[in-house]
Amino acid sequence: MKKSLYQITGEALEIFTDLEEQGTGELTAEQEQALTINQGELQSKGIAYLEVIKDRTAFVSNVDAEIKRLTAIKKANNNLIERLKDGLLMAQQTFGDFDLGLTTITTRSSKSVEVDDVNQLPDQFKTIKVTETADKKAIKEALEAGAEIKGCRIIENQNLRIK
Repeated sequence: MKKSLYQITGEALEIFTDLEEQGTGELTAEQEQALTINQGELQSKGIAYLEVIKDRTAFVSNVDAEIKRLTAIKKANNNLIERLKDGLLMAQQTFGDFDLGLTTITTRSSKSVEVDDVNQLPDQFKTIKVTETADKKAIKEALEAGAEIKGCRIIENQNLRIK
């Protein structure tokens, strides 16, 4: 039966806990054999994990490249659509309304509001949006200097590094 990395780690920790409880710090032949087997399984499982990580990383990179490629195609097509619409609008403005089989090219009027400077508007015509965020850099510096800030603490993380 193949063991998971979690099981391998659990078994090794169990052996180390037993060693601590014994107080002698000496491995029995049985414990030494179990750790040797665990080390071999760990190597095998670790290599398998690294292969999956490498494969998935390459897959994600390919997906990112495909998204970038599709975004460029979408942008090019949207630009083409806008140029074609502008061409039809110019033709309609030059020649007036015209029919293309079952489709009629015409225009309609619409209104939009343009504001030059929002800051000069009276308050009744403004919507104020406020976004507050924590200045984590300043908080970290203050906490490291010994300050106590309610609801804040420094957490030490262990990040995987693959060389």
